[in-house]
Amino acid sequence: MGAPLWFVSIAALLAFSAADVLDDCQLVGGDKKSAGEQAVLAKLAPLKGKRFEAKTKEGSDDYKYSFVVCGRLSNDSKSTNEGLVQSKEGSTDTSVIGRINDTHIISGTDWILLIYGSGDKYDTHCNSEARKAMVMISCSKKTLGGDFTVVQEERNKSRECFYLFEMDSSLACPPEESHLSVGSILLIVFAVLVAVYIVGGFLYQRFVVGAKGMEQFPNITFWQELGNLMADGCDFVCRSRPRTSDTAYRGVGDDQLAEEPEERDDHLLPM
Repeated sequence: MGAPLWFVSIAALLAFSAADVLDDCQLVGGDKKSAGEQAVLAKLAPLKGKRFEAKTKEGSDDYKYSFVVCGRLSNDSKSTNEGLVQSKEGSTDTSVIGRINDTHIISGTDWILLIYGSGDKYDTHCNSEARKAMVMISCSKKTLGGDFTVVQEERNKSRECFYLFEMDSSLACPPEESHLSVGSILLIVFAVLVAVYIVGGFLYQRFVVGAKGMEQFPNITFWQELGNLMADGCDFVCRSRPRTSDTAYRGVGDDQLAEEPEERDDHLLPM
């Protein structure tokens, strides 16, 4: 005997509801999805499923906001794909601010704007439209994800109201590019060649030639002679006085011992 019709209907309804529950953000765009949005969404993959909370005070009431990046806050069968929820402290009242099955995403140089739509409808504000959550993820290289805060709730308009939040993440930072100049590349190549020359020459001299001590340095004679030549050249170019110079003191020489001319004093004699 087959199952009752009502049992089959309930089973089909539960199966449909379970299939409608998501575990990831669903981008909105009809049958065509933006490749740019998909790329940014893939960039947020390390944050997927992570939960963040923020608290704020309005008058005498305290509110808590719970947010999951591309994930549901509740994993049970009653989940309605809620991605960001507002709850009032001391009360069981909750409001779904945004759902992950209505996701929009925009990115800039150092920021990502994640938007959850299709939240619970306002009671009296904003012409009773559905709530919408906007999470501005700003670049911060210090954390993968953190500092989730409430910025404002804009509900004084007749339409397009929203909740605005901020969060820091290194995923919003632009990729760091390495810029090496031609000179830097040449210096690196030169340093590598010098290292290979020294290490290779040392191993050859030690294990093949059998040299010991300073003789293990490759081409040690050449470099010693080169050093002497460089020292001589530096002395020749940079010396401050001639290599040979007359001294102020002159010793007694043969020229000084020569016989002095005879002085005649005939003019002193009386005539």
